[in-house]
Amino acid sequence: MKEQFEMLRKTRKSLLDLIGDLTIEQLNEVPAGFNNNIAWNLSHLVAAQQGVCYLRSNNKMIIDESYFSSYKPGSKPEGIISADEIEKTRDLLLGTIDQFEADYNNQLLSNYTPWTTRYGTELRTIEDATTFLLYHEGLHLGYIMALKRLVAIKENV
Repeated sequence: MKEQFEMLRKTRKSLLDLIGDLTIEQLNEVPAGFNNNIAWNLSHLVAAQQGVCYLRSNNKMIIDESYFSSYKPGSKPEGIISADEIEKTRDLLLGTIDQFEADYNNQLLSNYTPWTTRYGTELRTIEDATTFLLYHEGLHLGYIMALKRLVAIKENV
């Protein structure tokens, strides 16, 4: 599992590097044809990880319920995400992985409730969930890359 945690960290660090030069306006822009923005996608990664790993293993999330509700699967941006909220998300992207690894190593996530994702993947254990997270994070990395191209092009025109 050490490799999976390291891959999650690398993916999230890459995301932070990718969006490092974007303005608050660009992070919040919802381009035509999309139903969300870069800021929502980043926050969604945190919320999804908490739901998939903590709630499904019958643990309390390490994020606020209101944060989770705003960015859980099925949600969408409901307004401008502030600079403070984006900064909070930047911290959570790495901090939640560090805590996840510590909680995993302390066997706090072993009481996992099996379920099937909307992609048809059956998750039976926290290890399955972690593997699924890598897939999910890659999906959203692709979305964020596409969104960045659109908001950056618009800025350069």
